Amino acid sequence: MSSFIAPSTTEDLLSEAEKENLYSKLIEQINKDFNFANEAVDFPQSTTPHELKVQLHEKIYRLIQYKYAELLNLLYIIDVPEDNVKQLDGSDTVELSEQIAFLVLKREWMKVWYRSKF
Repeated sequence: MSSFIAPSTTEDLLSEAEKENLYSKLIEQINKDFNFANEAVDFPQSTTPHELKVQLHEKIYRLIQYKYAELLNLLYIIDVPEDNVKQLDGSDTVELSEQIAFLVLKREWMKVWYRSKF
């Protein structure tokens, strides 16, 4: 049984999801959790990994800018560890949103991966 190894970049994560034939499940999980947090996203199954990365980054960026409390709620629902977020450098919002988008993807990928294995 292979053990979960967290990818170190968004690109690695998305290519791993495709390789494992779990990319569509990853999209479903993201849609589900965002909608549960009342931050509606609807990534169609046809969304490419690049589009997903860009659109998720933009969504997180907008949340940081305009709806910070809702972002915190979303991270809580997705179960992104608070310590991981606190360790990020918040001085550059674009970079911060990219890092948070990666944390979100990493957590969602972990859920999908474990569900597929167990």
